[in-house]
Amino acid sequence: MPNIDALSELKEYLGPKGFSDDPDILAPWLTDWRGRFTGRAAALISPANSTEVAHVVRICAQHGVAIVPQGGNSGMVAGATPDKSGEQIILSLRRMNRLEPIDPDSGLVRCDAGVILQNLHEAAARQGRRFPLTLGGKGSATIGGLVSTNAGGTQVLRHGTMRTLIAGVEAVLPDGSVYDAMAPLKKDNRGYDLKHLLIGGEGTIGIVTAAVVQTVPALLDRCVIWAGVDSPDQAYRMLVFMQTRARDRLEGFEILPSHALESVIRHIAGTRAPLETKHQWHILMELVQDHPTQSSPAALASDLLEDAIQNGLIENATLASSESQADAFWKIRDSIAEAERAAGPALQHDISVPIDAMAKFIESESPAIEKRWPGTSIVAFGHLGDGNIHFHVKAPHGIDVDLWYAGDARAITAFVYDRVSSYKGSLSAEHGIGQAKIAEFERLTDEVRLASLRAIKNALDPRGIMNPGKLVPLAKVVVSD
Repeated sequence: MPNIDALSELKEYLGPKGFSDDPDILAPWLTDWRGRFTGRAAALISPANSTEVAHVVRICAQHGVAIVPQGGNSGMVAGATPDKSGEQIILSLRRMNRLEPIDPDSGLVRCDAGVILQNLHEAAARQGRRFPLTLGGKGSATIGGLVSTNAGGTQVLRHGTMRTLIAGVEAVLPDGSVYDAMAPLKKDNRGYDLKHLLIGGEGTIGIVTAAVVQTVPALLDRCVIWAGVDSPDQAYRMLVFMQTRARDRLEGFEILPSHALESVIRHIAGTRAPLETKHQWHILMELVQDHPTQSSPAALASDLLEDAIQNGLIENATLASSESQADAFWKIRDSIAEAERAAGPALQHDISVPIDAMAKFIESESPAIEKRWPGTSIVAFGHLGDGNIHFHVKAPHGIDVDLWYAGDARAITAFVYDRVSSYKGSLSAEHGIGQAKIAEFERLTDEVRLASLRAIKNALDPRGIMNPGKLVPLAKVVVSD
């Protein structure tokens, strides 16, 4: 049963703008983006600032009410979805969308947690800057969610994950106190850095309410390239070539199979194949210029592609002839997940292995799975440049989806993660653990790491009210005779 006293206090404190228990208003926020998990919630809480967040948390702590922080609800592992009890509250940060002007000297900008990534991109562009992290859900993803999941995206190759772009964090801790680490200090050796525990902490030890992020100078020019290759191994050899020759001018390097391209063209309006020739695999690359002394990206690309073709590294390639065509190339890559969702049920695995092993993983494990589970097909795509591939297993046609998810799907996922572990990789490269991966995370993670996570969680959140059931597996209770 929901805690009536807590709900009454929250409603009185926040008023109608910040409190709702209307089922119609709650409904869109109870299911994760992939549509795999649906929960119930006692109320949707929408504070306007960190002071209100802190007061809300103090009320919840007093009454033992669990809190599920939520930004754009665009996560991939149901990390912002409540459980089925109906006793938890969703704490939405979407009203907290204040974005300060970018400091012209440092390039730093203070963002509230509810600032949408695309709005940050547009604000930075107006000031001749850019925020070098982007992903397909940029129109809904919020800064608080990106911090809490240590988001990656397509520019990690050059600029790193969200963690490397954070200069400061503000968060409300489980007792309602406010942790202020917003000063952008380059050096700070005052012991354990709680800021870095909050980054990627999935809201399990605190609610990120604001961040100071680093922008970089706007690009002077870019060149987006689409190339065809015959295998992931050829794509990897092209990556090594580009990193050696282009160095830090290479900002993106993505790989996708032909059937992913075909799925996008079939399901996403306004898309078309960049090359007239057919290829088993495709590479999307971006070369950039952000300093006047650098050569034109298009000229650099032409020289590199000529050498690459002569050396048998690619079969064919084309350069985007305009910004609109460059965007069209990237739209194909950014729409793969949406197209796959439209095409039918599939298991999504966000994995990483050492970069030099990724081609082998795709080429060896894909046929092994398709042989072991007839009718399945593999769609492997993503950030080859940083060793992160989205390894999707599509369900056989005509099966009972619910039975498949309850049976073969679990065995397939366990097999995929077992193979990832054998490569010394990670079952979560950039999406987090949430509740979707928590069982497999516990099964495959060494006890030292698990014990550390549990100790940190228990020390900071002894009542367990911060996003319970996400990221940190509960310790098993052993009953002795």
